[in-house]
Amino acid sequence: MADPDVAHSAQLQPEVPHAARIWNYWMGGSDNFPSDRMAGDAVVSVYPEIAVMARQSRRFLIRAVRFLAAEAGIRQFLDIGTGLPTMQNTHAVAQGVAPESRVVYVDNDPMVLVHARALLAGATAEGATTFVHADYHDPEGILTEAAKTLDLAQPVAVMFMGVLGYEPDLDVVRAIIGRTMAATSSGSHLVFWDGSNTSPAVVAGAKRLVESGGVPYVLRSPADLASCFEGLAMVEPGLVPITSWRPDDADTEEVDAYGGVARKP
Repeated sequence: MADPDVAHSAQLQPEVPHAARIWNYWMGGSDNFPSDRMAGDAVVSVYPEIAVMARQSRRFLIRAVRFLAAEAGIRQFLDIGTGLPTMQNTHAVAQGVAPESRVVYVDNDPMVLVHARALLAGATAEGATTFVHADYHDPEGILTEAAKTLDLAQPVAVMFMGVLGYEPDLDVVRAIIGRTMAATSSGSHLVFWDGSNTSPAVVAGAKRLVESGGVPYVLRSPADLASCFEGLAMVEPGLVPITSWRPDDADTEEVDAYGGVARKP
């Protein structure tokens, strides 16, 4: 039988800038190639704050997951579009609070699949941590696979962390979120953030990314991002810049990214 890691590695195309690898570069990781660093540096040249955004997006994830596990009592997490493993992944935070937490990561990216074993490292024996190869445009397929690990009759935290900007149609974004949340029980939560078009520099950075061969990323207004929470009850402080969502003392940097957490009634 062919080694799946070898098959996925063959699809990596190191000469082509790749979204997950560029993000990994901005976060200070080592899982990237020269093409990714060139594209990343092109964005930094007009929007140096992108590296801050990358770091702060992970801090937002940590705070949101910690809140859900410690205060909201959530024990199941569905992280869709998880990206490459870095520090403090979802299962590490959730199981650090509640070792019995169950986490399903979802991604369709061959680069992420190659690193899936590293992503799952450190999971607790009391809980469960698995990886599903799927695309967020197929919520029903994701949920079918996730149900092998998660009990969808019990509350689940559904997470879309900076990934839906790669879908250009806002109506499709809202439909993806709506279809996913519709299959969850009352008491489930949505955790969502994306880049916002709130400064000329970040808009210039998005343009430079495309010019450098990267996949286009659509920046949206805070009002557009807020519409993705329709039908859900926002958790305080609502949809805010990600550094303003229940910040720790160190989270004072300004970024062009908005996020929030909301509960399904």
